[in-house]
Amino acid sequence: MAEADPNIKPPSLAAQVRTAVIWRSGSQVLTQIVSWASTLIVIRLLAPQDYGLFAMAQVMLMLLSTMNGWGLASALIREEHVSEERLRQTLGMLILLNCGLAVTQFIAAPLVALWFEQPMVTNLLRVQSLLYLSVPFCALPHAILSRRMDFRRPAQVRLAAALAGAIMALTGALAGWGVWTLVFAPMAMFFTDAVGMTWAARSPIRPSFRFKGAGHIAGFGGVMTATQLFWFVQSQADVMIAGRVLDPHDLGVYTTGLFLAQLLAAKFVPPINEVAYAAYSRQHSEGTSDWGSSALIATIRLVMLVGLPAYAGLAVVAPVLVPVLLGEKWIEIVPLLPILAAAMAMLTLQILFAPATNARGRPGIALRVTMLGSVTMPLGFFIGSHWGVTGFAWGWVGGMAVLTGATIVLSRRVLGFSYAGLARAILPPLAAALMMAAGVALMLRALPDMPDIIALACAVLLGVALYLGMLHLIAPDRLAEALRFVRNRGEPDALAAE
Repeated sequence: MAEADPNIKPPSLAAQVRTAVIWRSGSQVLTQIVSWASTLIVIRLLAPQDYGLFAMAQVMLMLLSTMNGWGLASALIREEHVSEERLRQTLGMLILLNCGLAVTQFIAAPLVALWFEQPMVTNLLRVQSLLYLSVPFCALPHAILSRRMDFRRPAQVRLAAALAGAIMALTGALAGWGVWTLVFAPMAMFFTDAVGMTWAARSPIRPSFRFKGAGHIAGFGGVMTATQLFWFVQSQADVMIAGRVLDPHDLGVYTTGLFLAQLLAAKFVPPINEVAYAAYSRQHSEGTSDWGSSALIATIRLVMLVGLPAYAGLAVVAPVLVPVLLGEKWIEIVPLLPILAAAMAMLTLQILFAPATNARGRPGIALRVTMLGSVTMPLGFFIGSHWGVTGFAWGWVGGMAVLTGATIVLSRRVLGFSYAGLARAILPPLAAALMMAAGVALMLRALPDMPDIIALACAVLLGVALYLGMLHLIAPDRLAEALRFVRNRGEPDALAAE
């Protein structure tokens, strides 16, 4: 990997982080606009049972994807120096691993279909096994560019990949491909991403299968893979159980509601965590003092500043949001969203801790949490299954309450933050968000009959005004901190404390 010219002074870490966050998060907004526009059209054209069948196939795909080697590539981000040979060794590991996963999924597909009693799942899984061939050429370039704190070029590639996926999705939905639309759209996106990322990073394409000296890479990746395996259990147990007790229609309603509630946690927080992990790793290797506590709390302050009002707003506008976005046939989602929004608020907080503990060289913390989750979440979903779709939503709430608490306690032992500091980071935006939600709920009840889209626009405008006004009264420093970070003025301590 080429090193920077030592005679040229590089930008400060804080400046690099700010640029990375803006590029990664900003591009994520553009990418999601493209993705959501096509997704909302596709949801209107496909039937709930199509999403139910796809969710059944996703269980196997998600399970094997936890072992696809992203942890191996992530280990490179923490390395002080990485040679060309080490890159080629990592590529060789990734290729062997993912070819094995592709073969495994192809052979095991009929067993998954038998579990769900849906023969169509076999064909879906066998075609989706091709996805693994793209992983080595996505994961390795991502690690190379993250080491350089370069998130501009990956952002451009992801936008191109999203466009490819959107075009494929719209083509399939309009052509009447049914559930196959949901299979081919991600394939177009993944393979576009693989080609683009390899080109952007100038990543090696010739692997080495001599792995001498790469044992520590495999060891770190192994712990990360184990963590992902337990994460699979805790995050997919609902579909595993629901697929047996719900019909494809109800399962489609549940998974689509979960998709809508998880948009922030699944689409916008991971990009921030990517930047955070790279920044935390850099600070740890440079021996920056107190980075674990101050940088993490600063990150939590900024993420929850946006996340908490988003979830509170989703909960109260659900009755007008669902008909506008998805159509009347998805109205059964409405009672699920307030419950799931509470769970996703906890999930958003919980997943912010792992980048800091992993960068500290303690991936075992995240592993212990996911081990707990692999017991807690399935238990919650099993109990909730007796109350149908709503019971699965409440299973998320109970499980995430336990996991968030455990994550905070275990992470504090390593990172050293105070409970009081964490509370000060969360409580002001939480109070402002709850007051905002109450005001919007009262307004929606008082509105006369009008089209849902007008009611939704009124609710959004009032919600933004109420939240900003309440936050200005409760904690005006939070808005000032966010503006300083965006403008790069003052001390940009979020994610990186110099």
